[in-house]
This record gives sequence, C-alpha cells and structure tokens, in this order.
Amino acid sequence: MSAATPSGTALLVLDMISDYRYPGGDAVLSAASRIAPTIAALNQRLRKLGTPIIYVNDTRGRWESDQSTFLRRCLRGSQQAARIIEQLLPDPRDYFIFKPRHSAFFATPLHELLSDLAVDTLILTGITSHQCVLFTAIDAHVRKLKVIAPRDCISAPSSVQTRHALFILEHSVGARTVPAARLRLTQRRTRRIR
Repeated sequence: MSAATPSGTALLVLDMISDYRYPGGDAVLSAASRIAPTIAALNQRLRKLGTPIIYVNDTRGRWESDQSTFLRRCLRGSQQAARIIEQLLPDPRDYFIFKPRHSAFFATPLHELLSDLAVDTLILTGITSHQCVLFTAIDAHVRKLKVIAPRDCISAPSSVQTRHALFILEHSVGARTVPAARLRLTQRRTRRIR
C-alpha cells in the first residue's frame, strides 16, 4: 500500500551537498551517489506541488555566511561529488540551513521554520541513514511530527547500517519507509514564508 503525504509536508535533504573531503568521505560519497538520482526525482515531484524543500548540511567547522560560498566550495570537490551536487542543486525557492551536529534540529532554526510553514510531516532523505537521518527522525518524533523516510532515498557506507536504521525508524519512530515512487503526493495548501 502506498503512503499519502499530506499538504503539511516538507522534504529534508540531509548532507547531500558536500565536498566529501573528510575521514571516511569516500564511502559516504559512494552511498550518496547511489541515492542522488532518486532524491532528485522526488525533489522535482514535490517542487511541482509547492512542497517546501529544505537542505540541511554539515559545516565541518566552516561557517560560510551564505549558501553560494558553500556550494562553490563543494563543487570544487571530486567529479563524483560535483555530479551529486549538480543533480540536487537547490532552487531559489528552497530553504538552506547549516547544522553543527548530527540532527537537523540541533542548534538550527529548523523547528521554527517548520512551525511557520505549518508542517506536520517530514520526508527525510540523504546521508547517513544510521546517524544524521536517524537522529533527525528521532528529534522530529519527539516534536510530534510524522516521519517518512523513503528507503531508496537514504543511505550509509554499509547496507547493514541502513538496515539497522530502517528497523529503528519503523519500530521506534513509527516512520513510513516505502520507496519514493510509492508516495502519493498532494498539493500544498499552506503559505510559504521567506
């Protein structure tokens, strides 16, 4: 059975915009490459419906004041990293947040943004499934948000890490983990903010 997403939905793209130049980055880059096309297709579907898309990225200790500087630095990474970023380039209508730790909620304005957007359901995509995606899902759950984590839009360096994360997402957070293509999407009716 497919999962319908209500009009109070937002899409989070976690840590996909990166130069992947950090310890263990090659394995994460491979994981990101596998899911980037599926996330890009889901982004396109949701943009057409007016669903807010929010990019949340690790700073790795470098706090650029705007996303353009960050994007330029990330595009100077490897060709493989640049291909991922080119597939997922934020649209001017999208939101862009930097985070200092695993969860997209920790020390960021995400909760306030979601409240202003009247969001009650988050679709989580990105890397890594067993850390940033999972921690964000748990923080969303304690804030009484519904969580959808399409299983083909999250990844980690090993499939075991993703399987374990999916188990926790389903059984502890109550997340729906259907593939992205099985999501029935509805038109957004609430206002956007800037």
